[in-house]
Amino acid sequence: MKVICKTLDDTKSLAQKFAKLIKDGCFVNLYGEIGAGKTAFVKLVADALDVKEKVTSPSFVILNEYHTGSIPIYHFDLYRLENEGIKTIYDELREYSEGKQVTFVEWAEFNQDEAPFSHLKINVTYTDEDYRVYEFISCGKDEIIEGLKNDYAGI
Repeated sequence: MKVICKTLDDTKSLAQKFAKLIKDGCFVNLYGEIGAGKTAFVKLVADALDVKEKVTSPSFVILNEYHTGSIPIYHFDLYRLENEGIKTIYDELREYSEGKQVTFVEWAEFNQDEAPFSHLKINVTYTDEDYRVYEFISCGKDEIIEGLKNDYAGI
């Protein structure tokens, strides 16, 4: 499923709809070029989940945790890890797929797409018009995709 966001308000609306659908927990792999809007989307979802802390990119620390919202959020960034580094945190990533929490993994392509557990993939791209395109792919999380389709039916 694809959603085109022409403005920041469109992206904020998408993030709010998405947040309602993941309030019981979800593991999300994020894909996209630098500047595509991965971290911006995470920030807007965190805001919709009432996170009080400042949400920042975990590029230099690999993991940021947020516990002040309606559900814990774990935000990974795999960009700076080499193959061996990915292998060392893979079991940890699996742990973050269980329970009532939201886990976002930016640069998920660096984990060689090894996520056998239920999760979502979100590919973020931008168009020549500087619109953002969010493509949602279910890997066992069909109810979230269906919820988004219902929210965007007729648009």
